[in-house]
Amino acid sequence: MALESTTIVEFNDASYEIDGTQILNGLNFEVSRGEILILLGESGCGKTTTLKLINRLIEPTSGEICVEQKPTIEWDKIDLRRHIGYVLQDGGLFPHMNVEENVGLPLAIKDANSKGQPRVFEMLNLVGLDPANFANRFPHELSGGQRQRVGVARALVSDPELLLLDEPFGALDAITRTNLQKEFAKLVRELGKTAVFVTHDLHEAMMLGTRIALMEKGRIILLETPENFRRSDVPLVRAYLDTISMPV
Repeated sequence: MALESTTIVEFNDASYEIDGTQILNGLNFEVSRGEILILLGESGCGKTTTLKLINRLIEPTSGEICVEQKPTIEWDKIDLRRHIGYVLQDGGLFPHMNVEENVGLPLAIKDANSKGQPRVFEMLNLVGLDPANFANRFPHELSGGQRQRVGVARALVSDPELLLLDEPFGALDAITRTNLQKEFAKLVRELGKTAVFVTHDLHEAMMLGTRIALMEKGRIILLETPENFRRSDVPLVRAYLDTISMPV
């Protein structure tokens, strides 16, 4: 019997351009089962575009992206996205739906007759929101941190193998952000999830990542563990390290 592959996501010389402008150029990397891979870089370097390629919101101009050893262009788009939890900045919640409806949406899409309340309440408890107090609230009645917790609960409710997170804590105040970072790291590792996490914040990258992919102008210029990242002499790495108080 063949052993189950540990590779969840694989980029093979993948590029993307739009209207003649190169956004991503020849990306090659793998994301292993149970890993939190950080895509780090300044605005416009291609981080979010890379996430969109994984869940087939867009398709590569050239090269190939595989999810669970299958090219994304061979996946049915809906089926692919059922395997993936996606968390956006500020949670990406639907304002006309209450918390229970927002969290349960992936279950309802999968099965219109789904009786998902127990699972929804389980996820709310998991992210520290008491269903008795929060299930019937609407997004405008929540704080920024609470909306992010709801977004994470929604991403987890269908038990996806893979999580994609696009600067999910970027709009929060420093204290709330730090608390959620710690809770998220613990949660993902306890659940054994695989995650690709976009940020421009080096402190966040160091706290959460098992590896960090530093992006610049549509390329990955360094892919290392946090420990080896600190030791790199790549000029952009040194510039990042100069922005935080961290022994190197």
